[in-house]
Amino acid sequence: MISHLFVVAPIFTLILAGWVARRTGALGPAATREVNRLVVWLALPALLFDIMAGAEIAEIWQPRFILAFGAGCAAIFAFTLAMRMGQGRGLADAAIDGLNASYANTGFMGFPLVLAVVGETGMGATLVATILTVSVLFAVAIVLIECGLQAGARPHLVAWRTAKSLARNPLLIAPALGAAALLTGFEPPAPMQRFLDLLGGAASPCALIALGLFLAGDGEKDEGAATCGPRTAGGLVALKLIAHPAATWVIAGPMLGLPAPMVHLAVLLAALPTGTGPFMLAEFYGREARLTSRVVLATTALSMVTLSLYLAVSQGPPV
Repeated sequence: MISHLFVVAPIFTLILAGWVARRTGALGPAATREVNRLVVWLALPALLFDIMAGAEIAEIWQPRFILAFGAGCAAIFAFTLAMRMGQGRGLADAAIDGLNASYANTGFMGFPLVLAVVGETGMGATLVATILTVSVLFAVAIVLIECGLQAGARPHLVAWRTAKSLARNPLLIAPALGAAALLTGFEPPAPMQRFLDLLGGAASPCALIALGLFLAGDGEKDEGAATCGPRTAGGLVALKLIAHPAATWVIAGPMLGLPAPMVHLAVLLAALPTGTGPFMLAEFYGREARLTSRVVLATTALSMVTLSLYLAVSQGPPV
């Protein structure tokens, strides 16, 4: 329990730093959106490019693990999307809710936790999970959000406007360029790599500070507030911390028959709390962000208990 506390403590400290900065007036009302734009347009694209370009094909090409972890994310995302649209949410907001329930914090918490629990042998699978989460799942959500925001227009206009928006979206362009660099064998020169390291390293801290800034705001009523109460947040928290790892276990173990160490690793990564990606998208697209901020905070806090219980029960073997 103490080791897990050490992993999540810096997350809460960064959120607290943003909250204090806003409450004391060190950062003004516009800071939330501007810090978030810094993440979306500069820091996160650098991180996504670096992850993709720096990957080893042999390291990330684990088809059965990709299928197990990816199918677990897809199942929870699709279920949440359908459920929330059935409750009256529009496609754009339902897609963000789908991310709330399926977007594991593999990048910021996954690597240190897997390193502590499994060791270096788990780093390849953690990288795979990170790429699937921050690139593939993120891209699907962006496409759905863009389609939702273009709703009402003629189908060909929706397709054209969505394509134009996607072509300008840095969160899709960056990993696509990184994949091209990986396939062509391009290695960034040392100054460029240092630039990517510095800029990409700011993504998670700035996103967490932006979350703290948002929570310290005036709390103006969000669009669709009737569908973002504590009960809704509690349902999304349960989907993320219980249903997501459970679905991943069913797919990885009984359905695909992966070796026990790989099942353990897939479930451990799926059991991670919601990352800041959904919050960044909610802010970037001007959608409801209060529900997402509640889910990020609640899953991060409760994951200390759920992860500890899982590790105590599973006693997963080394990979």
